[in-house]
Amino acid sequence: MAEYDVITDAAGLATAVDALVAGTGPVAVDVERASGFRYSQRAYLIQVFRREAGVFLIDPPAVGDLSALQDAIGDIPWILHAASQDLPSLRDERLEPPSLFDTELAARLLGHERVGLGAVVEDTLGISLAKAHSAADWSTRPLPQPWLEYAALDVLHLVDVHDVLVAELEEQGKTEIAAQEFETVRTRPVKPAREEPWRRLSGLHTVRGRRALAVARALWLAREEFAREQDTSPGRLVPDRALVAAVLADPASKQDLARVKDFTGRASRSQLDRWWAAIEAGRADPVLPAERATGDGMPPPRAWADRNPAADLRLKAARPLLEQLAVELRMPTENLLTPDTLRRIAWTPPAEIDAASIGDALASHGARPWQIALTAPVIAGAFVESVQTPEAASDLAS
Repeated sequence: MAEYDVITDAAGLATAVDALVAGTGPVAVDVERASGFRYSQRAYLIQVFRREAGVFLIDPPAVGDLSALQDAIGDIPWILHAASQDLPSLRDERLEPPSLFDTELAARLLGHERVGLGAVVEDTLGISLAKAHSAADWSTRPLPQPWLEYAALDVLHLVDVHDVLVAELEEQGKTEIAAQEFETVRTRPVKPAREEPWRRLSGLHTVRGRRALAVARALWLAREEFAREQDTSPGRLVPDRALVAAVLADPASKQDLARVKDFTGRASRSQLDRWWAAIEAGRADPVLPAERATGDGMPPPRAWADRNPAADLRLKAARPLLEQLAVELRMPTENLLTPDTLRRIAWTPPAEIDAASIGDALASHGARPWQIALTAPVIAGAFVESVQTPEAASDLAS
């Protein structure tokens, strides 16, 4: 059983901070949230481990101010697994790594077939971790001891995993590649909010007509407001399919809405007035949504042959070459270069195609220097070759 200290107050945090400052080497950090249970993505437990310091399980809601923790580890390299998932919650607590090593991302770059934490720990250290509580409601208090044991093990082995992966990266000549990727994750800006997040309703494709879409939007907004008030995951109040069922039923009255069999969820009847008010608001809304979401002007690749034959040829010429390069480099193609980046450059290439111009285009889409150095010559050659094939000549003739 792992040894750990649970920190629930300022005095406990002070003791933990002293131990962490006296520890050695990088610090392993992990976060447990209540995704699927709570509306927010706040951290309900933060696990920290440093050699010669031990494992500390910190309860942010109970402790409150964690500035002392940031002061203690704010100039020490951090190790996280799938850092992009945890950084937003850590930043909400004003915790920011000066640099990071992402064991999940490192495993991807090294070509590991399995990159989940348990798999990476097993592959590198030969230790099996149980993941029984990964989807638990971590806002539960008090936290059961088996959950705490699980949380402690999530960071206890991370430093040893880090050491193995560092050696593997050096052996494969990927140390600089990994460093650029880690820094990109650490400094990546927060994504802007979606303009129409309600369009992510599961089953919305079955709703026809702008007025019905307005009702769906109103119901989604009403659910979001209530979920935020209750700090409860929206789907636990009324599932997506239930909202869509209410729209499709087109009830004539609140009583009719209550009789819709598929309008389910624990808040479907207790908040019936709220949902009926939303339906009425959607029916009266003078600003109707478009039938379809506004796109970025680039159709799906399956339509390229008709819409933009030259772009289709460019994409078909470059994609297999990048896939082969990724095989040679022993990493997933999407880590070598995201499919979206390749599609955008194939759809709208530079006026003059060569490695330099393709490199500039890649950089404008956020590609890192290592990606540009490896892929720009390949893409440029493929794009030039695409206009010299018999298929290209046939397309141009037609």
